[in-house]
Amino acid sequence: MSVHSEIKRITTETLRKMKFDKEKITMLTAYDFTTAKMVDAGGVDAILVGDSASNVMAGHETTLPITLDQMIYHAQSVVRGVSRALVVVDLPFGSYQSDSQKALDSAVRIMKESGAHAIKLEGGIEVEKSIKKIVNAGIPVMGHLGLTPQSIYQFGTYKVRAKEDAEAEKLISDAKLLEELGCFAVVLEKIPAHLAQKVSESISIPTIGIGAGQFCDGQVLVYHDMVGMNKDFSPKFLRRYLDLYTEITGAVSQYVKDVKDQEFPNEKESY
Repeated sequence: MSVHSEIKRITTETLRKMKFDKEKITMLTAYDFTTAKMVDAGGVDAILVGDSASNVMAGHETTLPITLDQMIYHAQSVVRGVSRALVVVDLPFGSYQSDSQKALDSAVRIMKESGAHAIKLEGGIEVEKSIKKIVNAGIPVMGHLGLTPQSIYQFGTYKVRAKEDAEAEKLISDAKLLEELGCFAVVLEKIPAHLAQKVSESISIPTIGIGAGQFCDGQVLVYHDMVGMNKDFSPKFLRRYLDLYTEITGAVSQYVKDVKDQEFPNEKESY
C-alpha cells in the first residue's frame, strides 16, 4: 500500500517526502470536471492541467495556440472535481518567456482565478528570472526539461532530446538550477533513461518522467492517451490501459442502430 495513501490532500511537501521515502509519484492530465473527478477518485497523486489541452481538447497541431484565459477555464473545471490530488497548471506559450513580470502576472491569475495549487513552465536558465519572481511571490513552480513542446518549432521534431553530451550536460545543469531557484519538482520529457536517472540522483526535488524511463521519481501521461481515446498517437513510452476509442465508437454505433430500428427508447424507458 502507498505510504501516503491516507493523506487527505496531497501537497508539494508530500511529493518531496515521497521522493525521500522512495515511493513513486503518479500524475495524469485532466482538462474538465468529470474527468478530474474520476482521475482523483482513482488515487492519482497529482493532476496536470496541461497545455496539451490545445491538442486533445481543441484539435490544434501544437500546444502553442492555447491562451491563458483558456488554461484558466480548464483549471477551474478541474479544481471543482478534485478533493485529494495536487493540481498543477501549465503556463501557456507567450505568458512567461519574455518578461518576468508578465510571468508573475500570469501565474497569479491562474492561482487566484482557478484555485489550483501550483504552476508549471518549460525551460531552464532561459526562464530563470521568471521562475525566481514567481517562487518569490509564494507560488509553487514545477519545471519542465528535455522535450519542451512549446519550443517545437525551434527543435523541429518531437524526437528524443539530450542524446548528445553537450545537451545532456546542460539539462543536468538546468535541473540543478531549477532546484536552487526553489522549484518543487521537474518534469523530464523524452530523454534517455540513464540521463533521467542521473538527474534524479543529482537533485533532491522529485523528477516526473514522460518517456524518460523507470528511474524518475514519478510518471505522468496524458489521460486521453492512457485510456486509448486517441488512436492516432502511439509513441514508444505510452502504455494504453483501455481502448476507449473502440468502446465509445461501438457504443455510439449501437445507439444509432437502436434508434433507427426503434429499439430505443423502449416501454421501460418511457414515462
